[in-house]
Amino acid sequence: MKGTPMDDCGCDELARLSRRGLLRGAVAAGGAAAVFGSTVVTRAPSLAAPGDDWCLVVLSLRGAADGLSMVVPHGDPVYYQARPRLAVPADRLVAKDAMFGLHPALGALQPLWTSGRLAAVHATGLPVANRSHFSAMEQVEDAAPGSATRSGWLNRLLGTDGRGTALEGVAVGSLPTSLYGAQPVLALSRVDEVGVAGAQTLDPSDPRLASLRKAWRGNDTEMGGAMRAAIDTVRAFQPARQAADHTDAYPDSDLGRALADVARVVRGDVGAQVFTVDHGDWDMHVGLGRPDSGWMYDNNKDLAECVAAFFTDLGALGDKVTLLTISEFGRRTVENSAQGLDHGWGNVMLLAGAGVRGGQYYGTWPGLTLGGDGDLTVTTDYRSVLAEVVTKRTGRSVAEVFPGFAPEPIGVVTA
Repeated sequence: MKGTPMDDCGCDELARLSRRGLLRGAVAAGGAAAVFGSTVVTRAPSLAAPGDDWCLVVLSLRGAADGLSMVVPHGDPVYYQARPRLAVPADRLVAKDAMFGLHPALGALQPLWTSGRLAAVHATGLPVANRSHFSAMEQVEDAAPGSATRSGWLNRLLGTDGRGTALEGVAVGSLPTSLYGAQPVLALSRVDEVGVAGAQTLDPSDPRLASLRKAWRGNDTEMGGAMRAAIDTVRAFQPARQAADHTDAYPDSDLGRALADVARVVRGDVGAQVFTVDHGDWDMHVGLGRPDSGWMYDNNKDLAECVAAFFTDLGALGDKVTLLTISEFGRRTVENSAQGLDHGWGNVMLLAGAGVRGGQYYGTWPGLTLGGDGDLTVTTDYRSVLAEVVTKRTGRSVAEVFPGFAPEPIGVVTA
């Protein structure tokens, strides 16, 4: 991904994760899976059917983005005391109110903000601070603390409709923990790479396909079922491959290509409703940069321009697509000696598109402090934001998706 390489971020843990490939490439965990080229399909008993008029895109900012550099609390004087070299001057912010403003590199999001389709919820996060990338990431994506069930919240969301089809959940890039679980999902690198290796076409008469079907016909093992399901899923995905590719209208970045593929799948109308995309890395222990240049500026600019291009590309289809950003934790309030920010706690979530009551900032601001751990205190459990999206946009059961959790109303999403 665009930005300073993870190995140079100053964080040993994230560098190890990167080298182990946990944040990149298509992988599958749990259940049977079949691999065709770069595509991973977990076992699907039947094919997807287009239906409900909602789509959800979860954009993960890997490496723990600094929410205070994205949505700047310029009205809190401690912000400027804590960051004499990194703070963004108030007169450079966009979409500014009395307390907050967007980083100037997020300027491409201004039209979405002005039109009421972009909002931010500040001081969100896990109810208890967790400064480990790996552990916090797993907690955020499981979203079921204390549960013995190993499944992600998006996989549980997919399981509430009883379809059990692989095309309902699509991971563009790596398969996140949020999609792990009993429900079949599809992970892909690029839309054009979803196919069967060696097959010239996806017509049943293709020799390669015919050979594979014959080889696995009557095989009652889990692998046999997975292979047949994978072949059927790849064939059902063809309308997405045939949909117009508008990648050239996006920034030339991994995120641009990923969101272009998401839009293409939405246009293909193959029944996909949940998408995951990663954007990283954001682990800026050293050299965060200045308000008008550097690592944070580049990441914010890429994020904003890609999201803006995504909704432009979707056009009227954007009326059914809700996008939200999430990160495992935030950064410390006080800058460090390397002009970076160490692991913290609270963060910000951005929401855009369908159902979002945009043009304003949400959440309860706790006030920044210089003492102690210097964290942004979490005042809104991130699951309350997710639960509102689930309730208002999908109509699914919050109790099933977030077992044992009682969300508080935020008001950022409407039906």
